[in-house]
Amino acid sequence: MIPSILPTYNRAALTFETGEGSWMIEADGRRFLDLGAGIAVNVLGHASPVLIEALTEQAGKLWHVSNLYNITQQQALADKLVDNTFADTVFFTNSGTECCELAVKMVRKYWHDKGQAERVEIIAFEGAFHGRSSAGIAAAGSEKMVTGFGPLLPGFHQVPFGDLEAAKALIGEHTAAIIVEPVQGEGGIRPLADEDLKALRALCDETGILLILDEVQCGVGRTGKLFAHEWAGVTPDVMMVAKGIGGGFPLGAVLATENAASGMVAGTHGSTYGGNPLACAVGGAVMDVVADDEFLSDVNRKSGLFRQKLEGLVAAHPDVFEEVRGAGLMLGLKCSQVACGDVVAAGYDNEVVTVPAADNVVRLLPPLNITDEEIAEAVVRLEKAASQLDAGK
Repeated sequence: MIPSILPTYNRAALTFETGEGSWMIEADGRRFLDLGAGIAVNVLGHASPVLIEALTEQAGKLWHVSNLYNITQQQALADKLVDNTFADTVFFTNSGTECCELAVKMVRKYWHDKGQAERVEIIAFEGAFHGRSSAGIAAAGSEKMVTGFGPLLPGFHQVPFGDLEAAKALIGEHTAAIIVEPVQGEGGIRPLADEDLKALRALCDETGILLILDEVQCGVGRTGKLFAHEWAGVTPDVMMVAKGIGGGFPLGAVLATENAASGMVAGTHGSTYGGNPLACAVGGAVMDVVADDEFLSDVNRKSGLFRQKLEGLVAAHPDVFEEVRGAGLMLGLKCSQVACGDVVAAGYDNEVVTVPAADNVVRLLPPLNITDEEIAEAVVRLEKAASQLDAGK
C-alpha cells in the first residue's frame, strides 16, 4: 500500500523536532551539528531570533493578499536586492524551480519581442541542477533527471562542464541564452573558474545572447560574496535566487536587467503566493544581515578556518577522502575508496549532518553564522565518522 506521503524521497531514519543555531535536536534528544542547513537554506541557522522577530511581527499584521495588490514588504525586499546587485527588477517566486521556469520564459520572450522568435535554444552544462520542473530537467538533461518524463521540453543543449569551446560551437541563429551555476551544488561542489565565467560573459556579449546565472544554491553569502559571480567581477543578464534568501521560509527571486526583462509585461507571468508579505518580511531580514560587508568578511574567515581543518582531515584519512573543493562555506569532500552515502551515514552515527552530491562528494553547507567552536567540533565528528569507516575496511 502506498504511504500517505508520496514515496519520492529516500529519507534518513531521523526526525528532528527542534533547532538552535547550528544544531538540530532529534526526537530522542540527540543533538546533531548541522552541516547541511536544509541544503544551503538556513543561512542564519535554526530558530534565528532575527527571523523569528520578522516573521512574528508580520504574522500579526497580514499573511497573504495575492499580487493583485501592492505589497509593502515585497517592494522593500525588491529595493534591497536591486540596490545590492546588478539587477534593475525582481520577480518573486516560492522556489528555485519556479525561478528556472521564469528565466527560460524571460529570455525566450526577450528574443520574440525583438522579432527573432526562432531564438529559443538555451545552452547548459553537464552536471547542472536547475530544479525538477519540465524546463529544469530539460536544461540539466541527465539520464537520472529525465528518464520516464518525456517528451522533454525542447530547445536545450548540454556541453561538458567548463568547456567553453563546446558552448561557443553551439551558438547559432536559434540561440537565446547560456545558463550556468557559478558553483555546481548537486553536481558535486564544482566551481566554475573565474576566468571561465568572465569568458562566458564575453562570449554572450560578443554574440548578443543572454547569460543566466543559477545562484539558487551558491548565492546569498554562501561563497563569501553576496552572490558568487561577484568573485569574477562579472554580471549576468538574469539570475535565479532561492534557498538562502528566505532563511528557511519558501522564497525565490528572479533578478534581471531592464533589457533582459523587457518582454515581461503585464500578463506574461504570475504567481499567487510569490512574494507574499510573510515571505518577504523574512527575506528582508535575511538581506539586512547577509548583505553586510562585515558579515561576509566573517564568512570568508570561517571558510579559511574550516577548509584548513578539512585539509588535515583528508590527509589523515586518504582511504576515505581525496580532496576538499568549493568556495566559502559551500565546501565538498571528494570521497576516494568509500561511497559518499556511507560517509553521510557514518556522520549520522556521530551526530553530524552532511549532504551527498554527485561525483561521490559530501557537501558541507553549514549556517553562515556557524561559530569557530562549532567548526572545530564539526571536524572532530567528521574525523570520528572517517575513523569508523577506516575501521570497517
